[in-house]
Formats: sequence, C-alpha cells, structure tokens
Amino acid sequence: MATGPIGLHTCLAGMIMGGAGATVFYNLKQRHPTLDLPVIDYDLALLFQPMLVLGISIGVAFNVIFADWMITVLLIITFLVTAIKAYLKGVETWKKETIIKMEAARASQSTGSGMEEVEYKPLPEGPGTGTQSETKESEKLKVSIVDNVYWKEVGILFSVWVIILGLEIAKNYTTTCSVLYWVLNLLQIPVTFGVSGYEAVNLYKGRRVIASKGDADTTYKVHQLVLYCTGGIVAGMVGGLLGLGGGFILGPLFLELGIPPQVSSATATFAMTFSSSMSVVEYYLLKRFPVPYALYFVAVSTIAAIIGQYVVRKVIAILGRASLIIFILATTIFVSAISLGGVGIANVIEDIQEKAYMGFENICTYDA
Repeated sequence: MATGPIGLHTCLAGMIMGGAGATVFYNLKQRHPTLDLPVIDYDLALLFQPMLVLGISIGVAFNVIFADWMITVLLIITFLVTAIKAYLKGVETWKKETIIKMEAARASQSTGSGMEEVEYKPLPEGPGTGTQSETKESEKLKVSIVDNVYWKEVGILFSVWVIILGLEIAKNYTTTCSVLYWVLNLLQIPVTFGVSGYEAVNLYKGRRVIASKGDADTTYKVHQLVLYCTGGIVAGMVGGLLGLGGGFILGPLFLELGIPPQVSSATATFAMTFSSSMSVVEYYLLKRFPVPYALYFVAVSTIAAIIGQYVVRKVIAILGRASLIIFILATTIFVSAISLGGVGIANVIEDIQEKAYMGFENICTYDA
C-alpha cells in the first residue's frame, strides 16, 4: 500500500535527505560559536560517517526482512527514548546557561557596567576557556565557503560514499544471495572500517583531535573509540531500517560526548546527508521509493530546513541560549514518534483486518 513500508519509511528518507542537504549548504559558511573553526567538525564526521554508511546498508536490508509492525514498534521505541534523553540533556544545558548568565551579570555589575547586555559564553562541556572577546571575534569573522570547508576530509567522505554507492549499484545487477552478491556486500567493510579506523588511530595517537571541544580532554582510549564506531554502525542500522539517515541518533550522541549543541547539530546533519542519500538510492534500487510522491516531500523539507535554520539562529542570537537547539531536536523526535507511529499503527491494523502476512520476509526470495 502507498503508506505502508514502501511509502512511509522511504518517503521519510527522501524528506530527511532534502532537509539535511539544505541545512548542510547553509552550515558550510557558518563558524563555530566560540572558536575560530567551522561549525561542522570534520574529524568527528570522519570517525562516524563511514560507520554510519555501513550501518545504512545493513539497515536497508533489515527493512526488507522485517515486517511493517516490527519497524513501527522499533520506530516508536527508538524515537521516544532518544527524545527523552535529548530533552534531559536540554534541561541540563539550560541550567548551565542560566548559571553562566547569572555569573556574567554579577561580574558586569561589579565592574560598574550596569545593565549592559551580557554576551553569551560557552558552556563548561564545550570550549570552556574562551573569553567574551574571543567569542565576539569568532562570531564576527566572515569566511567564504571555499576557505571554511576542509576539502580533504570532505573528499575522503565523498569517496567512501561513491565507493559504497558503486558497490550497491553493482550488487543490483547480480543474483540476490549469489556469491558475487555477498562479495560486493562484504567489500563495504574494509572501505568503511579503513577510513574510520585510520581516523580512530590518529585520534588515539594524538595526531588529530576533535577540535570543536576546545580545551576539553582530547585523550581517547581504545574502548572509547571502538564504542564510538559501534555507535555509528548502530545509528546507521536504525536509520536504514526506519529511513532516517541516522542523524536523530548521532545528534544526541554527540551532545553526550561534550560537543557544543550548534556543532552537534551541524555535524550530525552533515553525516546524515551522506547516509540519507544512500538510503534513498538503495530504496530506489530495491524499487521501494515512490519517486513522484517522495519528491514532493523532499521539496517541502528543503524549504522548511532553510527557513528553520535562519529563524533558529536568529532566536539563539537574541536569547543567547544554544540549548534551544536541543529542545527543538527533542520536540521534533517526539512529534515524529507520535505521527509516524500513528500512521504505522493504522497500517498494522489494516493489515490485521485484511489478514495479510505479517512475518519475516526472505531477502533471497524478495520480489520488489
């Protein structure tokens, strides 16, 4: 049916791809809120994005295997848990911002500056040693997109995307579950693990750092890096299965790592552009992507993303609270859980009434 697994989750992937693409284009010229860096952390993306793309391929296969009701249940649980964690992180960040504002106000009064407006300062888990003057300089510095993008890192990420896409297209011309089919699937592992592993080794040895954290501890242990890469794969699997692109998982995860909200949002969206576009292509190859229906939602989400980015940044600049990004993320995830979960439940009820098959599909005999 049009709103079943072939419509709901695949159109959702298209919407996310459109919105993420527009948001990334907007963020390419934006700077870090407190440091002289791009707002997108390209080292963080190098660590997570290849694992995310690998997880997407696995998740899309699960989308074929799992029944519609299984996907719906997983969607609701994943969204609700993620929304709650993001909301709690937002409350924590809001309280820290309030303390910072109160301390800055007292300092302003003690220096005799009266009721002069207090400049927003970074949070403790972000670059904590930045001064107000450094913040102002960072905000005033205007850099072109050409200078603001780390082209080497982008090139590596794009190469991973092209290679995995090529393997997926080649796989589409093989017999499902044949030896060549599985060889092409397994070739994705050395490509993705190679890039993420190389970045992880550099982080472990201190040759590279997650610069967006500022002066926070940049020493990483092996089990931490393994856990981060595993998180990228899991986010991709969930994203591929539900048609999300994985960004809804990465955003809250980056916040837990101590990345500032603006950077967490921008970097997660950057990675999500690659992964969601991969989902769309793979769904299309599986003939599970209704092009005219999905293009409409892509256009709507693109326009909404551009307007949303502009409005949110203006509001943050006025209120001086980056925690608004976290609350918006949590609200979006919660609303998605209710709306998409409701549509999924309605489809499941319809399948029950029609006595449709509601078990696992065999990917080797699946007929698109």
